[in-house]
Amino acid sequence: MTGTALALGVFGLMLGAIFLRMPVAVAMGLAGFGGSWAILGSPNATLSQLKTLSYDTFSSYSLSVVPLFLLMGQFATRSGMSAALFGAAADWLGHRRGGLAMAAVGACAGFGAISGSSLATASTMGQVALPEMRRRGYSDALASGALAAGGTLGILIPPSVILVLYAVLTQQNLAKMFVAALVPGLLAAVGYMVTVAIYVRVAPGAAGTAPRVALGQRMRGLVRVWPVVAIFALVMGGIAADWDWGKAGVQALFTPTEGAAVGALATGLYGVMTGGLDWRGFSGAVRETAASTAMIFFILLGAQVFGGFLALSQTPQALAGWVQAQGIGPYWVLAAMLLCYLLFGCVMDSLSMILLTIPVFFPIVQGLELGLSPEEQAIWFGILALIAVEVGLITPPVGLNLFILNALAPDIPVGRTYRGVLPFVLSDLVRVGLLLAFPVLSLGLMRALF
Repeated sequence: MTGTALALGVFGLMLGAIFLRMPVAVAMGLAGFGGSWAILGSPNATLSQLKTLSYDTFSSYSLSVVPLFLLMGQFATRSGMSAALFGAAADWLGHRRGGLAMAAVGACAGFGAISGSSLATASTMGQVALPEMRRRGYSDALASGALAAGGTLGILIPPSVILVLYAVLTQQNLAKMFVAALVPGLLAAVGYMVTVAIYVRVAPGAAGTAPRVALGQRMRGLVRVWPVVAIFALVMGGIAADWDWGKAGVQALFTPTEGAAVGALATGLYGVMTGGLDWRGFSGAVRETAASTAMIFFILLGAQVFGGFLALSQTPQALAGWVQAQGIGPYWVLAAMLLCYLLFGCVMDSLSMILLTIPVFFPIVQGLELGLSPEEQAIWFGILALIAVEVGLITPPVGLNLFILNALAPDIPVGRTYRGVLPFVLSDLVRVGLLLAFPVLSLGLMRALF
């Protein structure tokens, strides 16, 4: 049996184990260990590798950014930022038909710029916005669908843990990845708001309106959210500053890891000063951060074991050579990969999809002729993959954001949430098509700043 045939067989068995609800980290680790054993003829070499693999993987300085951004998100969740963001957005948009749903999307975008987590964004904003929208006469489908979709902005608008792991796996510049994700993230927020506007015109009874708020109260609402803007500007500006003003060069203030530490500190201080973060909240945030970090690192270790098996089998190189030999258009290859992400999203979480597929897909992408430099090609594909993974978070039947909303409001049948989220899935597919057709949407700002 050839290495490629073995790899495909092991990959199929691993997917079957994941579909049967085996933990993803365990499935990838066992598949990689078994496959390596089959190639080498003895488990000793693989066991010997495992002695140093954990240290080699987790001693990477780049990975230290993960727990810091997770801690930053935990502080943001407990500090009351979500309520301030939704309140300010609702003051400006709530009097319009569908305005509260648009405000929820805008608040999700602002909160995502601090939390970096889709599930945290969907859960936190759902607790704040869902009761208010239902009280104002919004249909269950629109309210839950808008919040499930808005939650995905948590991993798209930087900082994003998924982007961090992609940058580590592919050895890309994290600051450039964050900058490249900014415009697609804003496009997502605008696209969701346009979807709400169309939704309430097609189904006028799906949304009510709120009284118009006086200008003074609107301005006070904006003042309350200035810390969010300041923290985002400090973290992203400090990481990405690398351009020239005349003859004076402006260099980055800190590395992504230092930026994450500054962001976590600033968010924690905000929570303390506003009274939203007490000792119990602080200790809970640290425990949740530790648990989430352990989960992510365990999956990453399983992915590294599986990636070692793929390297032994030479499957990525063989697949890349096969794709080039077939003469298939590069954009068709990319479209097929994105379709795989959409299908995987029906049954897998975003982190698992990235860690499972990047060792296979990335060498193929780097072998395509797309008229971009290798670095730009890698960053562009990372943004496309992130958006496709984001769609998976709201794709039935296993879209995790849908379950988050269902847990927050058990009286809303999950079928209504499925129907409510479908227009937002269509909006995502349109955005994927635009970013695939026009790489400048992802790369333009990065080129300007770097």
